[in-house]
Amino acid sequence: MNYEKIKTLGDLKKSDYQSKDIKTELRDNLIAKMQKGEKVFDHVIGYDNTVIPDIQRAILARHNINLLGLRGQAKTSIARAMTLLLDEYIPVVEGAELNDDPLEPVSRYARDLIEEKGDKTPVSWMHRSERYTEKLATPDVTITDLIGDIDPIKAANQKLSYNDERVIHFGLVPKANRGIFVINEIPDLQARIQVALFNILQEGDIQIRGFKLRINLDLQFVFTANPEDYTNRGSIITPLKDRIQSQIITHYPKSIDISKQITHQEARILPDQEKKVYVAPILQDMLEMIAFEARESEFIDQKSGVSARLSISAYEDLIGSAERRAIINREKKTTARIGDFIGVIPAITGKVELVYEGEQEGAIGVAHKLINRVIRKVFPQYFPDPEMIKRRKEESPYAEIIKWFAKNDLVLGSDLKDKKFHEKLVSVPGLKELVKKYHPKADATEQFLFMELILHGLAEYSLISKNIDEEGMSFKDMMNSMFSFDDDDFNGDL
Repeated sequence: MNYEKIKTLGDLKKSDYQSKDIKTELRDNLIAKMQKGEKVFDHVIGYDNTVIPDIQRAILARHNINLLGLRGQAKTSIARAMTLLLDEYIPVVEGAELNDDPLEPVSRYARDLIEEKGDKTPVSWMHRSERYTEKLATPDVTITDLIGDIDPIKAANQKLSYNDERVIHFGLVPKANRGIFVINEIPDLQARIQVALFNILQEGDIQIRGFKLRINLDLQFVFTANPEDYTNRGSIITPLKDRIQSQIITHYPKSIDISKQITHQEARILPDQEKKVYVAPILQDMLEMIAFEARESEFIDQKSGVSARLSISAYEDLIGSAERRAIINREKKTTARIGDFIGVIPAITGKVELVYEGEQEGAIGVAHKLINRVIRKVFPQYFPDPEMIKRRKEESPYAEIIKWFAKNDLVLGSDLKDKKFHEKLVSVPGLKELVKKYHPKADATEQFLFMELILHGLAEYSLISKNIDEEGMSFKDMMNSMFSFDDDDFNGDL
């Protein structure tokens, strides 16, 4: 259809355009895409066999939808992606506040204009990107905001009676007519405001200040809610919940690989950063595991959830930490280290809600514990498990390394140049040989990363000690560390 040539109601009548409500529009376009084998929510990762099929069923059934899930589960992203199922352009009566269909006008303005000008009524075309309205539900939202109210200024300026519907100031919902209207965190909406949505959801019309006014609105509603909100801040009242035909449960990524895909898609990494900083796959896995550990931690409120944004922000911080070191040392390129995980702590502390035990540990302490748990889990995947060696009374492959720490310390500063960092790792007898024994095919970059992993792993299995101070990270003999400390040695311990 040539939209540019259709400028009046008469032109529209001569074309092959047929009016359809938004739910039918979404349904028809979804069917067309499915028949062609096209993905609709291709940027929403990890929901292919769970959430997306439920959304497709709801759209096919022409339902309003409530997306129920914890923070950071792509609820709003799904709602925004639904605009791709709308027609690219739809005709509207030019100047109509309610985006009236020229063939089926609903507002007084559009009806009067068509009655006055007939087929010469001007028509404009509305792009699908303009047909999406989003409102965050907060306690201060009013019925006037959502539905509308009488506007005394309009009545005075136009010399109209308060009984004339033209004095009405329409709210966000009527102005979103023929579009997708999203209310985020619906339980936060006051109960009396939720009541105002009853008629719109069930009958499709609105009521304002007792007006005998019936405007058949054409809307696709999408609500989002966090299960925690049902008890902490409010709830979806039962009659409203009853009118939302499909409630779809979202979830967190079920695997590290899916979580990594989400992180790489959403992280805002500049091309310059990608050239300057290399993040090894093992570090990427460890970073994602932090979120998985947080979702099982006894220190964190699991009802609140741990957003996927934790991994995204942590990845950005990890690269930022390595990039900062490269800038300070005037290095063109660097490799992220396990020691750089200290730099992701701010991304963790701001993304978790602590229970009482967590508050006792402190947010930074909990972040350290999460990182340590990840290291402890990852280490046996690449090197012999120290606990299994002890249990079987086998000779330890780490004996030479542990013996060296009995008389020596190793300080790995956060801002050490790569060359100096590598020299310090090589200075530990047996460390490089151990990597070559268990990972003979590892390249130079991987070798140094594995050497660092051994040190962190031995510390997590209490075979050597690990401390953090202003100089950076230091590794020492376990016994010497226990008998030669002062009060400050416990500050910042991992």
